[in-house]
Amino acid sequence: MRRTRLIRSLLLFSSAFSFLAHAVEVRFEPVVAGVYAFIGEKVGRTYTNEGLNANIGLVVTPAGALLIDSGASFQGARQIHDAVRKVTSQPVKWVINTGGQDHRWLGNGYFIAQGAEVIAHANARADMQSRGNDHLQALRNELKEKLDGTVPTLPTRYLTGSDERLQLGGVSVEVKHRGGAHTPGDVIVWLPQQDVVFSGDVVYTDRLLGVLPVSHTGRWLDSFAVIESLKPQRIVPGHGAVSDLGRAQRDTQDYLRALRAHMKKAVEDGTDISATIKAFDLQPYLRLLNAAELHPGNASRTYLELERE
Repeated sequence: MRRTRLIRSLLLFSSAFSFLAHAVEVRFEPVVAGVYAFIGEKVGRTYTNEGLNANIGLVVTPAGALLIDSGASFQGARQIHDAVRKVTSQPVKWVINTGGQDHRWLGNGYFIAQGAEVIAHANARADMQSRGNDHLQALRNELKEKLDGTVPTLPTRYLTGSDERLQLGGVSVEVKHRGGAHTPGDVIVWLPQQDVVFSGDVVYTDRLLGVLPVSHTGRWLDSFAVIESLKPQRIVPGHGAVSDLGRAQRDTQDYLRALRAHMKKAVEDGTDISATIKAFDLQPYLRLLNAAELHPGNASRTYLELERE
């Protein structure tokens, strides 16, 4: 009964705010046959991009469409759905949340109201529950009325294994989890028939990744190692342009390895955290957007992580 009332409320919001003008254009571009991606802006969340600054995936099958992530808001999810309809008449049957960051799952309520099953790893649940309202508060400052109608809505199905095999309309979908990365519930979605990985926030290209208080850089590298073992033809990262494995290694793995090695030695040597952060050679990564701004926080949180280890 409670879920029914929630869905009715969300549908009312959908109608009430359909007149709002949207500055961001959601458009799915082909990656390989039957697989598409919307590449979000590389900058942060803004009123103009409506929090849709992350990549979203779409897989079209004879039995329906699979969406990789649901967007940062109810209204954003409506735009994503409109973009799906321009590609296929198939209904969205599944939505996979690749992690617990806001633009991965705050559009869940919209798609559940449309009858979709929303899937995530069980390790995402506590993170979503604890940070959902914080996401809303932070987004409200940027999105203002464009966040109206958004209610943090948990997935309807949780996966528990490290490797889960699903199938939709004859298309194999493998969901791989190695304890998290950027967030505890981060998963990799592997399409073996298409040779494509949707990495979620395990891979960033073009811009520097962000280490959060809930991140774990060690398990992040474990997750990246899974992608290496798959040797995919195409990687759709969580942020940035569609890439090959080499580019993903340069933009994500190399930085994480260098960061952990530097901070590990400092912790072992008892070096002060401030001096350690300043001593890190950031020059190879300054080509990545926001590197200078994000690195100090990344370094600090990685130092503290290694202290706990």
